[in-house]
Amino acid sequence: MLLRTPPLRALTLFASLGALCASVASAPRSSLADDVRALDGVWIYVEDRTDGRPVEEHQPSMSNKVTLRVEDDAVVLVRSDGEVRMALDGAATEVKREGGVSRYSGTWKNGAFTYEIEMLRGPERTRSGLIRTELRPTDEGLLARVEVAPPTEMKSLALYRHPDDIELPTPAEASIDDIEWLAGAWVGTAGSRGTRSIEERWSPPLGGTMFAVSRTVSRGKMVAFEYLRIGEKDDSLVYVAQPNGGAATSFTLTEVSATRAVFENPRHDFPQRIVYELSAEGVLTASIGAMKGGRPQRFEFKREAK
Repeated sequence: MLLRTPPLRALTLFASLGALCASVASAPRSSLADDVRALDGVWIYVEDRTDGRPVEEHQPSMSNKVTLRVEDDAVVLVRSDGEVRMALDGAATEVKREGGVSRYSGTWKNGAFTYEIEMLRGPERTRSGLIRTELRPTDEGLLARVEVAPPTEMKSLALYRHPDDIELPTPAEASIDDIEWLAGAWVGTAGSRGTRSIEERWSPPLGGTMFAVSRTVSRGKMVAFEYLRIGEKDDSLVYVAQPNGGAATSFTLTEVSATRAVFENPRHDFPQRIVYELSAEGVLTASIGAMKGGRPQRFEFKREAK
């Protein structure tokens, strides 16, 4: 038995050293994985931080909502048309799109994940464009910097946050009777040539609520519709929209007067802000946009002739 003790001790020592080496070897990977995982989740555009860009031109650097899923060795960009998996070692991923191929490649370096998209066109795969995106997690959120190569040469920087990390607005005190001026059938046109007709039909206040249906018609065909309602909640009002009868999104009343009502939801991708205004001439303007800056989309309505 005594003759076998030294070999056993040696084996134990080797095993301990092996475990230690394995631990040291895996530490950087584990640390890296923890850092990269800060990218995981849904991100909502908060504000434009591009140097020198006028407030009215503020816009997200990517889309209004960005969804990322972090795996052990890759970052997955979740898009409406599919997922793009980008390996952390820089290996390229090619995605076939109409008219060509988009080649994605990314790496984690200096606290940020940077990936490039090469647009390749034709049988010879000639590069027609390049987009470089840097995603950097910070204490205040995700900073997304995007650069587009010539001939565009666009640069953009924007801040994104997880929805739960975005502060909700303070509700304005009001009752449903405070927006009685919105009731009625409102019609108008949209588009640069006014080829689209739009309408919103709001019921009078009753039972603490107002209901509406919206319809957009282009070239004789309905292209969009929406169910809308405004209801009293906790001494304020909530605006609920269901585009094309889909999922409902709520917006909190933050400002109200005899001719103006503002509803906001900074946790929504777009719109985040809805404003109704009634002019002295009886024109109703509805605008939708971001919480900060940019050019809101505006729609003008007049009361439908009886």
